Amino acid sequence: MELKINQQIKKFNAESLSVQSLLDLEIPNKQNGIAVAINNTVVPKIKWNEFLVQETDEILIISATQGG
Repeated sequence: MELKINQQIKKFNAESLSVQSLLDLEIPNKQNGIAVAINNTVVPKIKWNEFLVQETDEILIISATQGG
């Protein structure tokens, strides 16, 4: 499966991935304070386990940062 994540093309050896599975592969240790949007629609965290990404999806992973 080939996915576009944060404007970069990445390949995965899977036919289907949930948002949670994708995050476990991409950022296994930094999943607090992030948001995920697929095709410009935010996917709520409670749906990460059930929401499946498709090869044509554009995925945006955003990390919250602190600042002043």
